[in-house]
Amino acid sequence: MSTPHEAQETERDGAQVSTGTTDQGESAAIPELVIISGMSGAGRSTAAKCLEDLGWFVVDNIPPELIAPMVELGARSQGNVARIAVVVDVRGRRFFANLKESLATLDAQNVKRRIVFLESSDEALVRRFESVRRPHPLQGDGRIVDGIVAERDLLRELRGDADLVIDTSSLNVHELRAKMDAQFAGEEVPELRATVMSFGFKYGLPVDADMVIDCRFIPNPHWVPELRPFTGLNDEVSNYVFSQPGSKEFLDGYAELLRIVAEGYRREGKRYVTIAVGCTGGKHRSVAMSEKLARRLVSEGVETVVVHRDMGRE
Repeated sequence: MSTPHEAQETERDGAQVSTGTTDQGESAAIPELVIISGMSGAGRSTAAKCLEDLGWFVVDNIPPELIAPMVELGARSQGNVARIAVVVDVRGRRFFANLKESLATLDAQNVKRRIVFLESSDEALVRRFESVRRPHPLQGDGRIVDGIVAERDLLRELRGDADLVIDTSSLNVHELRAKMDAQFAGEEVPELRATVMSFGFKYGLPVDADMVIDCRFIPNPHWVPELRPFTGLNDEVSNYVFSQPGSKEFLDGYAELLRIVAEGYRREGKRYVTIAVGCTGGKHRSVAMSEKLARRLVSEGVETVVVHRDMGRE
């Protein structure tokens, strides 16, 4: 067995999906199963979110005896649930004691599974619990370190059976996601999904924006009587916006900036980005700019959704 602070990885033949039968006797693909466990505060939630972003069906804090029924339901989904990840840990309290029996049941049913164990040093775990001001789930009336010791004792056997142990003592969130991607993304490059949202500054900034673009330097079509009733989705309005000095250069420059940012987001494991494009009322300039910007992102291979938050409010 490796020491508590070294990462280890072993191979299990069960990485491939097996086949079984449904109640009607038809062939059914048994989903690939990953069990995520490990020390509280070591990054189990981050690991689970990473698999969810990669298309896995993820269930957090599931009682071990429900894993086999979950796999059976996945097998009946006609391929719609091909990969299942479950987070099992000491939060399950007495349910957690049934994990060994549940694993034996899965093995008897020829379910191919992998166990990912998230490890971290005592010092790192104490710092993390103190930073969020939450007690360790097993500390009771004692100290955080008492809970950590108790948890290590409970998880010792599971850690020894793990297929992949990741020590997160010195890892940040992005580095942990990169390790999970390397193990589970295969040949696929994790996709970046973008939401381009037009909005009006007079209605307030979108609270979920990662980047904010200000289009108020462009002359406002609102002051052109024949354009005022329309929106940036109208060709006449869009043509007016992009005929103004600096508009096309602004679009080209920001599209290039977003190309660089998108590459960086992919490297850092960021999956979602919201780009807010604002003008005064969110009706003309921001709508036209959002539509053009979204097309540029799509041409760069970024899955993009356009939302016009404030269009129609005037």
